[in-house]
Amino acid sequence: MLTPGADPAREMAVTFRTDTRQQASQLQLAPALDGPQLAKAAHEVEGTSISLDNENGAALFHQVRLHDLQPGTAYVYRVKGSDGWSEWLQFHTAAEGFKPFNFIYMGDVQNDILSLASRSIRQALQSVANPALIVHAGDLVSQREDLVHDDQWGEWNQAGGFNYAMIPQVLAAGNHEYLDGLNPDGSETRTLGPHWSRQFALPQNGVEGVKDTTYFVDYQGVRFIVLDGTSALDMGTLDQQTRWLEQSLKTSPARWNIVVTHQPVFTCARPEDTEPLKTAWKPLFERYAVDLVLQGHDHCYSRVTNEAGRVAAKAARVGGKVQGPVYMVSVAGSKMYDLNDRAHQQPDRSAEETQLYQTVDVQDSRLKVRSYTAAGKLYDAFDLERDGKNRNHLREPVKNLPAERACTQTAGPDGFACSSRAK
Repeated sequence: MLTPGADPAREMAVTFRTDTRQQASQLQLAPALDGPQLAKAAHEVEGTSISLDNENGAALFHQVRLHDLQPGTAYVYRVKGSDGWSEWLQFHTAAEGFKPFNFIYMGDVQNDILSLASRSIRQALQSVANPALIVHAGDLVSQREDLVHDDQWGEWNQAGGFNYAMIPQVLAAGNHEYLDGLNPDGSETRTLGPHWSRQFALPQNGVEGVKDTTYFVDYQGVRFIVLDGTSALDMGTLDQQTRWLEQSLKTSPARWNIVVTHQPVFTCARPEDTEPLKTAWKPLFERYAVDLVLQGHDHCYSRVTNEAGRVAAKAARVGGKVQGPVYMVSVAGSKMYDLNDRAHQQPDRSAEETQLYQTVDVQDSRLKVRSYTAAGKLYDAFDLERDGKNRNHLREPVKNLPAERACTQTAGPDGFACSSRAK
């Protein structure tokens, strides 16, 4: 598993899992050569390991953080297991400063990970040439009590395969990354599942006490700010995260600022918006001109550009008004929720009973955002164009998008009874 450092031009991290016979955390790193003599050019880097006793037996998770890398450079690495070295895997560090790139954004995977959700992931990887990053908006797995959690994480890793070891992953934790429990007094509590911090070596520049799930990454002119809505809502860290969010936005050197969080500010399935997050974070998104807010949790698709609704949004665009943050919700897996009573009026576009993935093309004065179904069909398209005064304007370049996908009382958009349920 490859994850970026806070400065991915110079820092990356690799995590891997072995049986307990491989006690040492060993990685060999080399510049990417044109020929096969990689081992001769490599040097060894040591890391740390931590054990996990799980449903499939004891395992060791190894983390190796790579520092002092050269910007805009291709490297190869391999890791050591008890039976020998892995294959060589190649990655690129970020360029120093702004340079155009593209990335993939995935909503909840969570259910039927290998059998159904993997199709969305693999279609995304096939359709995007050389994605620089993959951004996950939480609920990578379900971790329900009736499921083997270690098997679920195994399916999630298998769904992306070697791509997860070569393309840096930017990950937000969802509520299903947490485990429910009881305190001695009978009150409910939540703890982050043990797999998260073992298999994701993320930047430790976030909120004190929540550093495993809050952080930022500066990648080629974009600051990705990752928040933890579950901890904010259920574990009392909303104020701390809000202060850190403002500081991270205030000090951002980036041309574009993108926030990744699981619980949506504007919901497309739940009856009410996520009011605590909306009250605390939405004013900061607007004050500091956040460009995109990438979310999951609701198991439907939504693109909100104006809280007053799609009619007001269209009128504002016709009138040349500046575009504020664009709030997106998406789902990659098979679990579906019914659209709520606002979803046909508030979002510019919505979808029900639909697996999706998104691509974002980052340019100097434009973000090109496209949403595709798991079958590879274009479902939504918009551009954020930056004017000479550093203000955004939203354009919808594709005029013949398919009809919005929604369930009726008799059938879903694919002609079968809808699997979605009310939330």
